[in-house]
Amino acid sequence: MMMGEAHRRRVDTRLPAEYTTPGSASFVDFLARVQPPGDASASVVPTSPTAAHPVPVTHATTIIAMALTGGVLMAGDRRATSGNVIANSDIVKVYPADAYSAIGIAGVAGLGLELIKLFQVELEHFEKIEGTALSLEGKASRLASMIRGNLGLTMQGLATVPLFAGYDIASGRGRIYSYDVTGGRYLEADHHGIGSGSWFARGSLKKRWRPDLGEADAISVAVEALYDAADDDSATGGPDPVRGIWPVVAVVDAGGYREIAESVLAATVTDLLARRRADAEARS
Repeated sequence: MMMGEAHRRRVDTRLPAEYTTPGSASFVDFLARVQPPGDASASVVPTSPTAAHPVPVTHATTIIAMALTGGVLMAGDRRATSGNVIANSDIVKVYPADAYSAIGIAGVAGLGLELIKLFQVELEHFEKIEGTALSLEGKASRLASMIRGNLGLTMQGLATVPLFAGYDIASGRGRIYSYDVTGGRYLEADHHGIGSGSWFARGSLKKRWRPDLGEADAISVAVEALYDAADDDSATGGPDPVRGIWPVVAVVDAGGYREIAESVLAATVTDLLARRRADAEARS
């Protein structure tokens, strides 16, 4: 009898049926099936963007991307703000989505970073389940669906928007995708930017970008575009040689995703500052 009672008290270690039932290769779809009803975060977000006491959130800016010979480059500044306060001076906003793509975020930093993590898992999960990676177009479509799922929070003023770029193995070239808060997806030609400083950065890119940019020249163009954005937008952080804070710059080509070394960025910033100083002296 005692053994029977002990047997009944034994914990059932079997996985719930949701974890063993075949479904799609999407990790996001799986989460939608197994997550508990309701959103635990709902109690800590404002009910509207005009709430009397809105919850302070940290915002991230500015991200740019451009095509270069044989691939694509993505770069982001390192500043995050909360209202008129600099919340973080060395936040990283550009990450690998997988081996052949990059993603950067602007908007509410916390939600954006969680979106990046979930997107990384989504792509890895699909590859493990299907035995092959999604096409670059497929990756861009999956990201659009994930953004659309955040529309409820966006309507409460908690918007986060990514910039996605990668190397298209099928065509052997880099491609850039931008999005709006509803999940709209747009294939960009040549270069693009998002975030509060993007208007100034894109103006710089229009003047300096050219179709035959090599990697070294593209790095220089990206650093200068972010420098120009920081000159006009207080939410965008410029390079800080004193503390050794440089933009995050990544290149994706046939060799995959790789970040540019800080020593290269430091040298690029030093050269930019020297040119700007010489121009100022020539005008005086």
